[in-house]
Amino acid sequence: MSRNSVKIYTIPTCSDCNYAKRFFNEHQVSFTEYNCEEDATYAEEVRKLTGKQIVPTIVIDDRVFVGFAENLTEISDRLHK
Repeated sequence: MSRNSVKIYTIPTCSDCNYAKRFFNEHQVSFTEYNCEEDATYAEEVRKLTGKQIVPTIVIDDRVFVGFAENLTEISDRLHK
């Protein structure tokens, strides 16, 4: 189980977002989900973090990842430190 602080900014129709959430659940990683479609302030947070409005945006401790599949190895490594 991870001790990291994990946030994920999503929208419901994003397949990469759903893949990330499934991965976290399967690996018993606790995370907080922020649905950018339900609350525009979350979309603004993503823009401030990344300069873009793209999901999933994943924040693990102080590290920001834009996208999941292309960052899977680094995300996995960071969670298992």
